[in-house]
Amino acid sequence: MGELGPTSSAVELAAALRARELTAVELLEDCLAAVDARNSELNAVVWRDDEAARAAARDADARIAAGGEAPFLGVPIPIKDLTAVAGWPLTYGSNGAGEELSTDSELVVEALQRAGFVLCGRTNTPEFGPLTVAENSRYGNTVNPWDTGRASGGSSGGASAAVAGGMFPIAHANDGGGSIRIPAAYTGLVGLKSSRGRIPRRAQTWMGAVVEGAITRTMADAAASLDAMTGPDPLAWFNAPAPERPFAEEVGAPVEKLRVGLMAQAPLGLPTDPDCVQAAREAAALLEELGHEVVEVEVGTISEDLTPDFVTMTIGGIADYDGVDWSKVEPHNRHAYEAATDRVSAYEYVVAVQRLERLSRREVARWGRDFDLLLTPTSGILPPPSGQILTAQHAAPDQPVFETIASVCFSAFGNITGLPAISLPLHWNEDGIPVGAMLTGGPFEEARLIRLGAQLEAARPWAERLAPAAVA
Repeated sequence: MGELGPTSSAVELAAALRARELTAVELLEDCLAAVDARNSELNAVVWRDDEAARAAARDADARIAAGGEAPFLGVPIPIKDLTAVAGWPLTYGSNGAGEELSTDSELVVEALQRAGFVLCGRTNTPEFGPLTVAENSRYGNTVNPWDTGRASGGSSGGASAAVAGGMFPIAHANDGGGSIRIPAAYTGLVGLKSSRGRIPRRAQTWMGAVVEGAITRTMADAAASLDAMTGPDPLAWFNAPAPERPFAEEVGAPVEKLRVGLMAQAPLGLPTDPDCVQAAREAAALLEELGHEVVEVEVGTISEDLTPDFVTMTIGGIADYDGVDWSKVEPHNRHAYEAATDRVSAYEYVVAVQRLERLSRREVARWGRDFDLLLTPTSGILPPPSGQILTAQHAAPDQPVFETIASVCFSAFGNITGLPAISLPLHWNEDGIPVGAMLTGGPFEEARLIRLGAQLEAARPWAERLAPAAVA
């Protein structure tokens, strides 16, 4: 990928560090310099402790010199501001958050540290994460490195802007309705959402619909970082079956002929941007060129059955946020808190969750029967103008914003069902805006997604294509 630096592959950088082609301190300083140069425009990184990061990089260099082994030893990574890191503040992007430092790290953070990553700062998110843009009243709006008048997606929009903007090779992210895949689609990156129970968490959010992960440039990085984060966890309620071999070994492995179901238009008559339709159809054509079978299908990725119960379940997730002064939070989240505590009963919550599980069984049965994988646009819309969604949500705090629904109309289905899915940067429109195509796999079939994603990447490489903000 050319000269080594923040826009390089994390796997490539880790190999270079092991080979002593550069040091962890040098790589970190390159990343910090890129943040200094670009963050004032992009607003991707909202908190830093450079001296702690430098100390971690020096430690990584010492471990490498002593022959230490870890897959990403010395590679910097920022952590999303919804995820606890011991000794760091955790604000959830909210003015209502307390000032105390976290005493424990989330399990995914511990896994990233075991893998050798150098933790480096926090990335922006919508307050508490429910919006599909990284915009909040505390830190402001994160913008898109491909077009700074547009949003970078959400909720992991700070992560996507940090990678696409050339600040870091990889960024931690998580996904409860598309929050890895949507920002990856909006910024020309790879966004892999793992299966329910694949990556351990201390406690599940939305009955395991929320999963941890990363936003990356390459399939190799997506696969190897998944290996670093994955379980099983003997203490967890949910555990995905162990893979047959490391996910990194699936990159470049032979791909069997697959039946791919194509759904290029959103269900329920929701309008789908023509560029999003084109991204899915171009991916379908490429799959056919590679020898796969593509058939048109209809899947209820958003439906009158699924949506109300999913909303009820997500409202209950407001309980994740301890120590919050709810009088200081944004209007839509205050409404969610009041609904969760005053208007949605425990009985209604349990009934909603059980209905979702039954509906999920019906829909997931189609994988392996009607098709092997589902191909759709990642989002039903292009990246919206910066600030549009947050302004609309504040104006009507008790109503869903159309752009949010259109953003998740394909992606939230994977969270409800627990299916793995990946957004791939295979298309840019005439204005140079990335438009993602998404593949949703059968139960626990990340390996198949990775094999096919790598095949598509080899056929139509994307990693060398950098956003204007990353090269300015």
